[in-house]
Amino acid sequence: MIGLGHYLALSGVLFLIGAAGFAARRNLVVALMSIEIMLNAVNLAFVAGNRFRPENHAGQVIAFFTIAIAAAEAAVGLAIVVSVYRLKKTIRTDEADQMRG
Repeated sequence: MIGLGHYLALSGVLFLIGAAGFAARRNLVVALMSIEIMLNAVNLAFVAGNRFRPENHAGQVIAFFTIAIAAAEAAVGLAIVVSVYRLKKTIRTDEADQMRG
């Protein structure tokens, strides 16, 4: 039987994959995707915790708000990527470290 520990372990692995992708890559799009993986790992932990302690639905409510925040982050992040690309003609973070110039 799959228990809460299995879900939390999977959530931890996904969060570490996202953190490693964010730290290692220099592409803005990959950085945004890594942040999305980390947010989904946190959502998995909240929903799994709510599944095994169903007294209230706080885990699902927090996951819902996290999904809404992730959607807003994706929209704003992609707008920033488009702006950086128009200005610098690159989406690499080490080459586009300043917005002016």
